[in-house]
Amino acid sequence: MENKLKIQIWSDIMCPFCYIGKRRIEGALQNFKYKDAVEIEWKSFQLDPNFVASPNDNLVEHLAEKYRKDEVWAQDMLDSMTQNAKNSGLDFHFEKAIMANSQHAHRLLHLAKKFNCADDLKELLFKAYLTDGLDINEFTVLKNIALQVGLNVEEVDEVLHSNAFADEVQKDMLEAQNIGVQGVPFFVFDAKYAISGAQHEETFLNTLNKVWEEGSFDSKVTLLNTTDGDCCGVDGCD
Repeated sequence: MENKLKIQIWSDIMCPFCYIGKRRIEGALQNFKYKDAVEIEWKSFQLDPNFVASPNDNLVEHLAEKYRKDEVWAQDMLDSMTQNAKNSGLDFHFEKAIMANSQHAHRLLHLAKKFNCADDLKELLFKAYLTDGLDINEFTVLKNIALQVGLNVEEVDEVLHSNAFADEVQKDMLEAQNIGVQGVPFFVFDAKYAISGAQHEETFLNTLNKVWEEGSFDSKVTLLNTTDGDCCGVDGCD
């Protein structure tokens, strides 16, 4: 097979299960015989594109209000998610999380695609929000992260201080809508099979082997009948 096996991943930096899903697909690839022939493309998805942050935002209070539950319930959910992350080698610190709109981060990811460093940038953005408690809507934070992966300072400034790649972000989200994405992370393997949620590594590995063995790729996406995976949707994370 001459073409690379392409995995498209729709995700949002604000989605904790997207970071867990990243680790699990990476774990599956480590056990995939043809991992060097796999290409990952990160696609933009915003859980709340209209969100406007304020200095008084509190994640626990926000979740409790959103789901009409008490703050004990919200904290328990975050604690459970933190433990889930530890099982994938991740260290979440929701107590430090700064709620933000992720559009600027997504626009930077499209710049990074041009230089084949989107995966590195995605990793640092996840870590910034979910582990380090940084504001990923703040230009200084985004600029520092972008420079760590080798992006050019002038190009980063140009993107941040304009609407560059905003259309690409919207295009990704429209594409997600058109193929029926209800929540993220959402994985599409060579435009043929799709998996929703942060499934177990075995599920990803089985799909990689299936796609490779079939060897002929179809543009029609078929959602595999897998067990429900952890994911985040516009109504929250399950």
